[in-house]
Amino acid sequence: MIGLGTLINVAGIAAGGLGGLLFGKKMEERYQRTLMSGAGICVLFLGIEGVMEEMLVIRQGALAGRGTIMLILSFFIGSLLGEWMNIESAMERFGEWLKRITNSGGDAKFVDGFVTASLTVCIGAMAVVGAIKDGISGDYSILAAKALLDLIIILVMTVSLGKGCIFSAIPVALFQGTITILAKLIEPFMTAQALSNLSLTGSVLIFCVGMNLIWGKMVKVANLLPAIFLAVAFAFIP
Repeated sequence: MIGLGTLINVAGIAAGGLGGLLFGKKMEERYQRTLMSGAGICVLFLGIEGVMEEMLVIRQGALAGRGTIMLILSFFIGSLLGEWMNIESAMERFGEWLKRITNSGGDAKFVDGFVTASLTVCIGAMAVVGAIKDGISGDYSILAAKALLDLIIILVMTVSLGKGCIFSAIPVALFQGTITILAKLIEPFMTAQALSNLSLTGSVLIFCVGMNLIWGKMVKVANLLPAIFLAVAFAFIP
């Protein structure tokens, strides 16, 4: 069944969020703060792992880097575009709307939880490649693996940031569902180099999410999202 992978992923996020709510209610605030710092450290190293995997290569027996210019240009242009579109503000407004319709007015962390969790589980090559495979052949194995990872991540985030994290299932459903529907159109553009560029820029963004979890909102990560699309475009420049 085409689209099953995204449904499994959404179910994983919902299960992680519900589990996090149950655990969170039994924890004092100091435990929640420490757990959020722990989650931030894990997210930081997920980002570092992805960056090192894509940037570092062995050439003639020595360690060398690649993709530096692409990365700088993608983030330079992408940050200007993202700030002009003010994507972060749009996500926050959507979060505020969800907060109203779910009667969560007393939850001060709702919007922050929604935005942070959404960025964490939407960014990355697994979402794109998995959705394409699901749309073309019905192979949902990558998205099933992503669902398990997202379940754990959202569980931990929900304990510290509250039920707003559960609603990250909505952008995941929209993003991956759209890619699944358009898979045959998107697949030719997802070359090995394009996926490498996407994974590299996505990993940098995940690192920024980790920074925000540990040190507070230092980076408007959503306003950097255009860098991902620019990175893919750079793969087709000779």
